[in-house]
Amino acid sequence: MTSILTKRQRISVWIPGNQLLRDHPALLRAEREVGRENICILLIETRARAASLPYHRQKLVLVLSAMRHYAERLRRSGYLVDYRLSSTIVEGVIEHVREHGSTPDGTEIIKIMTMEASEYSARRLQASVLNERCGLPVEIIPDNTFLVNRYNPVPKKPPGKRVIMENFYREMRRHFDVLIETDGEPVGGKWNYDEENRQPLPSKVALPDMFGVKPDEITREVMAEVDRLPGGYGETAGFRLAVTHEDAEEALRDFIEHRLADFGPYEDAMTTRSATLFHSLLSPYLNLGLLDPLETIRAAEQAYREGRAPINSVEGFIRQILGWREYVYWQYWRQMPGLSQANGWEAKRPLPTFFWNGETGMNCLRQVIGRVIADGYSHHIERLMIICNFCMLAGIDPREVADWFQAMYIDAFDWVVLPNVIGMGLNADGGQTATKPYIASASYIGRMSDYCRGCRYQPKARTGTDACPFNLLYWNFLLENESRLRANPRLGPAVLGVGRIGEEERKVIRREAKVFLDGLRNEGNT
Repeated sequence: MTSILTKRQRISVWIPGNQLLRDHPALLRAEREVGRENICILLIETRARAASLPYHRQKLVLVLSAMRHYAERLRRSGYLVDYRLSSTIVEGVIEHVREHGSTPDGTEIIKIMTMEASEYSARRLQASVLNERCGLPVEIIPDNTFLVNRYNPVPKKPPGKRVIMENFYREMRRHFDVLIETDGEPVGGKWNYDEENRQPLPSKVALPDMFGVKPDEITREVMAEVDRLPGGYGETAGFRLAVTHEDAEEALRDFIEHRLADFGPYEDAMTTRSATLFHSLLSPYLNLGLLDPLETIRAAEQAYREGRAPINSVEGFIRQILGWREYVYWQYWRQMPGLSQANGWEAKRPLPTFFWNGETGMNCLRQVIGRVIADGYSHHIERLMIICNFCMLAGIDPREVADWFQAMYIDAFDWVVLPNVIGMGLNADGGQTATKPYIASASYIGRMSDYCRGCRYQPKARTGTDACPFNLLYWNFLLENESRLRANPRLGPAVLGVGRIGEEERKVIRREAKVFLDGLRNEGNT
């Protein structure tokens, strides 16, 4: 397309660090308008963001190395790239405009083009602050990195109206023609295979190695820089995550070849033997833009069509992306900004110290938190049924829990943490994200993991000095909220069990729970 602009006029394209797309829409549009030679791409590392929370060091390495590799890729493609370290995003843009806005050869920037950010605060910054502060018009194009932005399956509903993920997921499947037969029905005759995907891990099942990438020179430089930063958790040593499109795509191929077939049956299993089991560990790459969600879905679907993976595993994996990932993003924008401060159960207890050092007598929490401290990762059931389950039963402040997830997990961004943690995990959003609280006693943990073996607590005891805290807190939570929980039909059987607890045992449960909860402030302190 021939540009109507002179060659002395330039467009700056600001690309946020979690939009590292192969073909970025803002970049493609700017190129159509003025040509590649008249584009300057802006990427900003911000000190303020890195210092806002005690981030896991491997998360920082992942994001910063991916950004720097992306900048090099763009330079090799012939683009002018301004990669800068600034105190804040706004200061970075202002500095960029000051240095590149008008050059001695007569070139001037006529506007800044960017794509809608996935996070609420960044989008507000794009929409107002940049226009006010940088002195140039800011053109914001729609975000297409999420499939729900290409097709919204939910009709407009009044505020507070509940939307069930299952219905959302089925409509997305139909629209994008994923695992759908020619007659419009789901492949295999079923929409989901959850009942086949809840198996504990047999002790003799061999577990595959996880895909990893040897750090190159850029990544090693980033690791050294991150090591010098104050604060933070975890170690940079052992970093093996993909930081380029090519390596992320290789990680996808490795998952499909070596783990997808067994993913389904054991996706809810937990074990001391492995943090990853048959999980994909692709969420960091999807969330940074190194993998495209629809292409990832199609790759898994093709594996089923070719007979390389069974339907229950493929559907379970696709559900995580086309279902939950898209659904929580939709819920995030539906509920913000109120979601960030939602606290429907009025939980106010501070996050225990052991979340930062893993020093607790509860083996399940020690195992999961220890892995997060080591690698910035645990799989989705450990997040939901160990971490969030405990925090909900213990009445931990949702904002503190969300901040911990945000800081510690390599795949955490605001849009995924708030609906997953505050909404689904802690049920603090009034039931908008999930139809019931995801709470469970030690019996669930004992059934789905080997964590109870060797633990100092007894998983079958409800009260007493050796009783598992998950049992004590579970029944205490039901007693405290009995009338409210009875109103939820999905919790009927659990609440009916409360009716069989005598008055004396109720007093014991409440008393011992108070002692345990009062002692949380000291557990993990050394």
